[in-house]
Amino acid sequence: MPKVPRSRIARTAKFGSMVAGQGVRRLTARSDERRGEWAMGAAEELVATLGQMKGAAMKLGQVLSTVDFDLVPEEHREEFKAKLAALRDQSPQVAFKDMRRVVEQDTGEPLHRTFAEFDEQAIAAASIGQVYRARTHDGRDVAVKVQYPGVAEAVETDLRNAGMLIPLVRRMAPGLDARALLAELRDRIGEELDYELEAQHQRAVARAFRGHPFVVIPQVDTSLSSRRMLVSEYVPGTGFEAVKARPEAERDRFAEICFRFFYGLLERERLVAGDPHPGNYLLADDGRVCFLDFGLMRKMDQAYLDAERALARAVVAGDAAEVHRGLAELGYLPDPDAFVPEDVLGQLQAAGEWYFTPGFRRLDPEFVRQTMETSSSPRSAYFDQMRRQTIPPQALLLRRMEGLLFGVLGELRAGGDWGTLALEYIAGAPPSTELGREEAAWLGEPVAAP
Repeated sequence: MPKVPRSRIARTAKFGSMVAGQGVRRLTARSDERRGEWAMGAAEELVATLGQMKGAAMKLGQVLSTVDFDLVPEEHREEFKAKLAALRDQSPQVAFKDMRRVVEQDTGEPLHRTFAEFDEQAIAAASIGQVYRARTHDGRDVAVKVQYPGVAEAVETDLRNAGMLIPLVRRMAPGLDARALLAELRDRIGEELDYELEAQHQRAVARAFRGHPFVVIPQVDTSLSSRRMLVSEYVPGTGFEAVKARPEAERDRFAEICFRFFYGLLERERLVAGDPHPGNYLLADDGRVCFLDFGLMRKMDQAYLDAERALARAVVAGDAAEVHRGLAELGYLPDPDAFVPEDVLGQLQAAGEWYFTPGFRRLDPEFVRQTMETSSSPRSAYFDQMRRQTIPPQALLLRRMEGLLFGVLGELRAGGDWGTLALEYIAGAPPSTELGREEAAWLGEPVAAP
């Protein structure tokens, strides 16, 4: 496989040639057909270049896959986003001998002295590392996440070069504050590189969910972990693709647990987990759901979260003036006077119908696609105003979490009363399901009879 470009000159050249090349191609793309060809060429080059580079560059590509690019012709837009989204799953493996060297450098010991057994075949791969199964000398099965060799230096260079993407992003999504969003990404991705910080996050989440009736977080082995190696309890279970094939009732239960985990973590701990993609879930053998990967996280300000919840309550209540005020206060409307309150209310109601409207609904990938299209398609009645809005930096991971979770629920074809469930987290409503009552009892809260 191609090696990760490590030198700053090499990685800067990758960024520079990609951005410059797409700029030239765009200037020559005068017709919709030519612009469509340019869009697909851009996606293919982004996937190839960023995927090969891994690290921050690959993560930037993953996040860009969630952005709607106004200048891409509509008939090519979904294909464009699908190619970028491939970066979520594209993780070429690095030879074991190179990964072994990282472990031995961090521990200062030969591999056999640190672990009694170590499977050379990786069980998972991600943007900055690979995961292996191993056994400790005291007989415990563990998962060992090892950082790619040289990726720290590569990420540092990628983060320095990220500003080169600002002109490209501005051309393709003119409403976004590209500079502020890329600055937020630099902070979050820089933190993700630090496995010691990720271990802190994982321990904090594990403490928050210790003894939980349907959520399990693997315990970190602090004594074996290091800056580039994270060792945690191995939890046997069923992966997401297999869960998708389970009976309807099992998928519904799994989906509700996922919803409750991410929104409960946000409500009770003010932590937003920014990577709820399918590779980070397991249905454990005991029926609980195991959640993995706590590198991309953010501690939210309480005042900001309170304002987001107030905005959501205003959408549910249909209060256009309050929705407009809330969006302006949070920073979504660069020029508040240029937006009609009834229009921004309608936009949010359409985009979040599944979440803001009580009543049972079974989700599916087509509904998710149509909802996303309603939120971004030029055919949308709200398209012009959406182009003039931006995303506050503090909301970036929150919106990413919501969007990826929505996609996961659609992939599961999960059914539930999502609107009533959401009211528990945005309005303090009482538990609406048996799982909710189980969790309330675990939290020591009074539980009313159903």
